[in-house]
Amino acid sequence: MSRFKSYFPLLVLAAVLALVLASGLTRYLGLSTLKENGADLHAFIAGNAVLALVIYVGIYALATAISIPGAAILTLAGGYLFGTWVGGVATVIGATIGAVIIFYAVRTSLGASLRARAEASGGRLKAVIDGVREGAFGYILTLRLIPLAPFWLVNVAAALAHAPLGAYTFATLIGIIPGTFIYCGIGAGIGDVLARDEAPDLGIIFEPKVFVPLLALGLLTLGTTLYQRFAARKGRAQ
Repeated sequence: MSRFKSYFPLLVLAAVLALVLASGLTRYLGLSTLKENGADLHAFIAGNAVLALVIYVGIYALATAISIPGAAILTLAGGYLFGTWVGGVATVIGATIGAVIIFYAVRTSLGASLRARAEASGGRLKAVIDGVREGAFGYILTLRLIPLAPFWLVNVAAALAHAPLGAYTFATLIGIIPGTFIYCGIGAGIGDVLARDEAPDLGIIFEPKVFVPLLALGLLTLGTTLYQRFAARKGRAQ
């Protein structure tokens, strides 16, 4: 019974994902949806601003928790509907909540057994998990700043490595801010693009003027984390 309870959160997320996919809701995650319903959505927001923000944050959190594709479109929608700054803040909150949900679900179901197996073996797996625990904030922040690893993969990997919840949450919150506001900024001006039946340039985040500063910041964070771990180990050895 206790084993079922530990897997229950993950089973719930899997069931919700299956329901969303079976219902065909993912077909609405497209620019055509914004183009066709933009006027109605803006009218609703004008009369129900707070409710609209709560709904958006909830949808984004759920989409992140069940790891469905379309995060870029949702982020663009946040900028399009609420503007760069309000949409960016709402997106960061929703993404962080969703990331924490999937992190908790995976850690409670698989993380404990993986950790126990690692402790029993005392091998490389334990060393990797211990390393992430010691420098979780820096590692996760680096992976959030440099948008090379899929968002969902970082969520799952951090949970399996048993990263501390506080460090994981704060690193996620801080690390996704640059990319989120870049896409929300694109979304804020997407109305004219949609009117011309064009597609926004989602690859802008990989252009040198954007990607190089993110890469440098991520590597700086990683370097600082590695140095702190080295100094800590050296101090224990002495």
